[in-house]
Amino acid sequence: MSPPVSLHQRIRGDLEALILSGDWAPGQRVPAEHELMASYGCSRMTVNKVLTELASRGLVERRRRAGTFVARPRPPSALLQIPDVQADILALGHAYGLRLLEREQRESNAEDKARLGVDTPRPVLAIRCLHQADGRPFALEDRLIDLSTVPMAARESFEDEPPGTWLLHHVPWSEAEHRIWALNTDPQTARLLDLPAGAACLALGRQTWRNGAPVTEATTVYPAGGYQLAARFQPGHSRENA
Repeated sequence: MSPPVSLHQRIRGDLEALILSGDWAPGQRVPAEHELMASYGCSRMTVNKVLTELASRGLVERRRRAGTFVARPRPPSALLQIPDVQADILALGHAYGLRLLEREQRESNAEDKARLGVDTPRPVLAIRCLHQADGRPFALEDRLIDLSTVPMAARESFEDEPPGTWLLHHVPWSEAEHRIWALNTDPQTARLLDLPAGAACLALGRQTWRNGAPVTEATTVYPAGGYQLAARFQPGHSRENA
């Protein structure tokens, strides 16, 4: 038999579920303390403890006199920012285009679990898309989203808004990892990027987590010479560009 759940745990679980499911959007105001006290029939101390714990986990922001709000996605502070390919293309002055090549919701297979770094099966969303600049191939993206962490992604078609952009706008992250390597294209990748087979490309892999839970893993392949990563920094300070 499972141990009984305390009122404090129940309130915290309810609020976490509303935030992580996307029912409460980033920036949305959380009910005031007195409203939660009335809803659950509990003390201010209990409500305050729950909100303090959620704030410490980065799920909510508490603003003096204004109230408590669902946390917005955290701006990157690492040397390399989380890339937004759509924003990169627009910043270069090109028209952005998106071709959704694959969108499959499934139970994770062995490869999926290895990509996410997990041992247990979970629902995932596999996406492959081609980013275009002025109608020409710019980058090919293969992405895996953990639907147990981001269940609301299952409702998105990603036919108009790229998944990376959507995640940056809707899902706060707490940790990220980048990997960069050179590769020679296989025939299928070369065809999609309009390159000769075996052409040199730059691959950027990244994975993000939210409070220890995997959010997404993605690999984006760029034609060599079509993309650059740069950072300007001083000891103890950094200025990032991607």
